[in-house]
Amino acid sequence: MNYVVLVLRIVLGAIFIVAGSSKIGHPSLFAAEIAGFRILPQVVIAPLALVLPYLEVLLGAYLILGLFTRAAAWIAVLLLALFDGAIASAVVRGMTVNCGCFGPSDATVTTWSEVARDAAFVVLALVVALRAPGRLALDHRIGKGP
Repeated sequence: MNYVVLVLRIVLGAIFIVAGSSKIGHPSLFAAEIAGFRILPQVVIAPLALVLPYLEVLLGAYLILGLFTRAAAWIAVLLLALFDGAIASAVVRGMTVNCGCFGPSDATVTTWSEVARDAAFVVLALVVALRAPGRLALDHRIGKGP
């Protein structure tokens, strides 16, 4: 199971790094995508569009390195569940919105298949959170792993 956790850490970490990196440098476009969901108050959208991409990159790095793995995985579970809830909310309300998942060049829109994809990511992150840190984790080196 330690190797499974390692693979899941790398996959999820890479997804977060790619997703976050693709949004960095495009805060106004990302803010417009967030606003398109019509969930959050306007005052929250711009700061979120600035901070979230960096959080995603940092979270991805922690997962790949196996540093603070359990905490990083639980944060990933929370973020992915929130993203999934936002996409599901748009689908239920009959909205076709660009999900904004992978930056301005991502043309993916809100559909039930996107909800299912993100739900699968939640489950993968949950496996990591419950079984962390896995093989080759820096947590072992600093005494934070089992």
